[in-house]
Amino acid sequence: MNGEKIIAAMSGGVDSSVAAHLLVEQGFEVCGLFMKNWEEDDSETHCTARRDREDAESVCDKLGIEFRTVNFAHEYWERVFREFLRECKAGRTPNPDVLCNREIKFHQFLLRAEALGAGRIATGHYARRNSNGGGMQLLRGADRAKDQSYFLHAVHPGALARSVFPLGGMSKGEVRAIARKQNFRTHDKKDSTGICFIGERNFRAFLARYLPPRPGDFVSLDDGAVLGEHAGLMFYTLGQRHGLGIGGAGAAWYVARKNTADNTIALVQGHDHPALFSTRATVDEVHWIGGAPAVDGAGAFHCRAQHRYRQRAAACRVVVDGGACRVHFSAPQRAVTPGQSMVFYDGELCLGGGVIGGAR
Repeated sequence: MNGEKIIAAMSGGVDSSVAAHLLVEQGFEVCGLFMKNWEEDDSETHCTARRDREDAESVCDKLGIEFRTVNFAHEYWERVFREFLRECKAGRTPNPDVLCNREIKFHQFLLRAEALGAGRIATGHYARRNSNGGGMQLLRGADRAKDQSYFLHAVHPGALARSVFPLGGMSKGEVRAIARKQNFRTHDKKDSTGICFIGERNFRAFLARYLPPRPGDFVSLDDGAVLGEHAGLMFYTLGQRHGLGIGGAGAAWYVARKNTADNTIALVQGHDHPALFSTRATVDEVHWIGGAPAVDGAGAFHCRAQHRYRQRAAACRVVVDGGACRVHFSAPQRAVTPGQSMVFYDGELCLGGGVIGGAR
C-alpha cells in the first residue's frame, strides 16, 4: 500500500468522483475537499453549491474517506472576480477559469492541503504532467475532446509538480463507466459549463449587479450606418451572432469590433466576413511552464497556438518580447478576442500562454 496522503478536490461532479476513487484504489490516503468559491443564496433556483456539496460528500462516504469543506469565497472575490469585472469594464472578454486555477485551485487549495499534512493535491482535470530532467511539463489530456490543459497553462510549475491528474490518460466514456460501476450518484450528472459563479443565471442581469450597463449604438463596419442599440460592451464578444436583435434582409450580423472610445459595437454580415479574421495578435502577461522556448536570431520560434478552448490550435510564428509576444498565424484565424487566453503548444506539450491584448 502506498499510504501517502493526497487531498482530492471534490466538485460534486463525475470527474472528481472517479479521480478520488482511482487514488483510493492505488493505495493513497485520500481526503476529499469541497471548495466553496462563491457566496450565494442557496434558496435561489440557479444555485448548485448545496447539491454539489451533497454529491461530493456522498461519493466520499461511499469511498470511506474523510470529507471536508473549505470556503475560499473571499480569496476568489479578491483574486479572480475583481479582475473579471475590471476586464469586462474595459470591454474585453475575460476567462476567469484560467485565473481561478492559478489563484485558487492550484494555490489556495494547495496551501490548505499542506496545512492538512498532505504534500500533493489531485483534481479531475483531463490533462497530464511529466517531469523532464528536473523540469515540469504539462501535456494535453489523452481525450482531446475533453483536454483541459488550455485552462491550466498559467499554473505555476511548482504547483503542477505537486499535482496529480488521475484522469489524464482516460476518456470521458471510461470515466462515466467507472462511475456507473461504482454506483456513484454523480455517474450521469451533466458536465458544468459556462462561468462557475454565474451558473444558470441570466448573464446580463448578473453582471448588471456589479457594473452599470452603458447602452450604445450598433453600427455597420462597412458603411457606418446605425443598426440599433446594444446593451453595453461587456455583454458581447467578437464573433457573436445571437442576442444582437438585428434583423433585416441578407446574411446574419456578427460582432466584429468593440470600440470603447465611442461606446459602439461594429457589426458585419456573414460568418466569413474578412473583418472577423486576424493574422496577427499581441499576447501579454505570458507565462512559460518550462521556461521560455528556444528562439532563433530574430527572437522567434514556431509552434501552434489556441486562442479559445474549443478552437483548433493553429500554426504560427511567435516573436518573444520580454513578458509579451507577437503571434503571426500561418492562416487567418476567426474571432481572436482580447481578454481571452492564447495558449501555445508543441505537439502534446503545453508551452504556456498569456492574455490576448489585440488582434488584426
